[in-house]
Amino acid sequence: MRDAHPTAHPSRASGTGGRWRSPRPSAAGRGDGTRETPAGRTAPARPRRSPALHPGAWWLWALALGTAATRTTNPLLLALLIATSAYVVATRRPHTPWSRSYGAFVKLAVAVILIRLVFAVVLGSPIPGAHTLFTLPEVPLPDWAQGIRLGGRVTAEALTFALYDALRLATLLICVGAANALANPSRLLKSLPGALYEMGVAVVVALTFAPHLIADVRRLRAARRLRGRPDRGVRGLLQVGLPVLEGALERSVALAAAMDARGYGRTAAVPPAVRRTTAALTLGGLLGVCAGTYGLLTAEGGSYGVPVLLAGLAAALAGLWLGGRRTLRTRYRPDAWDARAWLVTASGVAVAALLTVAASRDPAALNPGVVPLVAPTLPLWPAAAVLIGLLPALITPAPEAPHPRKEPTT
Repeated sequence: MRDAHPTAHPSRASGTGGRWRSPRPSAAGRGDGTRETPAGRTAPARPRRSPALHPGAWWLWALALGTAATRTTNPLLLALLIATSAYVVATRRPHTPWSRSYGAFVKLAVAVILIRLVFAVVLGSPIPGAHTLFTLPEVPLPDWAQGIRLGGRVTAEALTFALYDALRLATLLICVGAANALANPSRLLKSLPGALYEMGVAVVVALTFAPHLIADVRRLRAARRLRGRPDRGVRGLLQVGLPVLEGALERSVALAAAMDARGYGRTAAVPPAVRRTTAALTLGGLLGVCAGTYGLLTAEGGSYGVPVLLAGLAAALAGLWLGGRRTLRTRYRPDAWDARAWLVTASGVAVAALLTVAASRDPAALNPGVVPLVAPTLPLWPAAAVLIGLLPALITPAPEAPHPRKEPTT
């Protein structure tokens, strides 16, 4: 029978002790950039995708653009900053649910502008003006409310000043929205230093439980509607809130038991002197960062803002490094800070630094006046400096296309 079927086992190798061997070389073993299909035909190998950019680089780039926005009130430069961040978001935003937050930040920025203009119309403005647009009925206020008025004359200079001021804040919000749309929040929390580990775990748990709470509320309200019971008002809220709270407590207890079994919350033994030094450096560094940021945002503190900010950052980083020694943990597949992350961060820092220099050398171009009312002009080299922020759209990998859903066949 063995001679009657010589090809019954074509892939059995002679002299291998009964082991089976693949009849064809694998795709990885060809070495010519091709792979073989089940039918035996060769097909080009799938190219390896570049690793995703570190989420911290996106945040540093966006915060640097926001810092650049605080150095000018020129609407043309601010519009160029918005266009730069929007282009990078449009070309590098991943196809994920959390990346859709950019539109919400844009709507918030528009709302900030409208609210600022309404306040300028209703409450007036300290900016004098000669071009009266319209006059509202003025409400008389007592003597202790001097400096505040309701209604009165509305000038074009006051509205222009309010628009410039609101557009700067709106640009800052849009830059923060760009960071939220580009950086993966879970990967960002995984990249936090050891000193912020407990806070990162708390944020992850909160972000995980929030969708469950919303789903529970919708499920219970739908069940009450099907039973003909009220699901709105105080009574409906009480009837729905109690089961939701009970389910949240049960999940919290189960999660706490699971985390305790896996060693969460356990820290290494650290001497008291190290703990006090860590607290002093972290608290002092954060205060220094706040004071330095305030100095950068005000014209009076421009001389001490940068040194205090750098000293605060150094102290805060030292405190975080010391605090990380009490939390012993490892990271699974940590995100690498590669050359692209450095280039993305450097592009944003370059925009912020160049606009800061431009604001000190030519303040009239970056902060156009409104009295007398003149049209703003676009300074050339600050505008060219803003275009450096487009570098991430050129050096970072494009997002993966969403996989199409396959329809079931009959």
